Amino acid sequence: MKPETLEWTAKADADLATARREAAVDDSPNYDAVCFHAQQCAVKYLKAVMVEAGMRVPRIHDLEALVNQLSGPYPDLERILRYARILSAMAVEVRYPGMTADEDDAAESLKAVAAIREAVLAIF
Repeated sequence: MKPETLEWTAKADADLATARREAAVDDSPNYDAVCFHAQQCAVKYLKAVMVEAGMRVPRIHDLEALVNQLSGPYPDLERILRYARILSAMAVEVRYPGMTADEDDAAESLKAVAAIREAVLAIF
């Protein structure tokens, strides 16, 4: 793997560790943060694929757009599109008043990011 790819995956893993750590907190876990960091992990993993492939890395956080850009050279990634949509909805909606993530939302976000991470790691 390219050194820059390794940097992206290290940052992705740090976001995942943060999400998992917060999900495991007994006293007042911040499920919004779990969802947000899960989405950020997925963004960084998808951008790592772009770096490794020599693609231009856009300054966006839209998981669906990233998956669509990657599905040409990596058609197997189309199967993670539903997980990308779950994470995008969770991360954006919970950042503003009107919606708060709960334990089920956090668990769903962690499941979705695990599927995306697995699909990306299969490429490397």
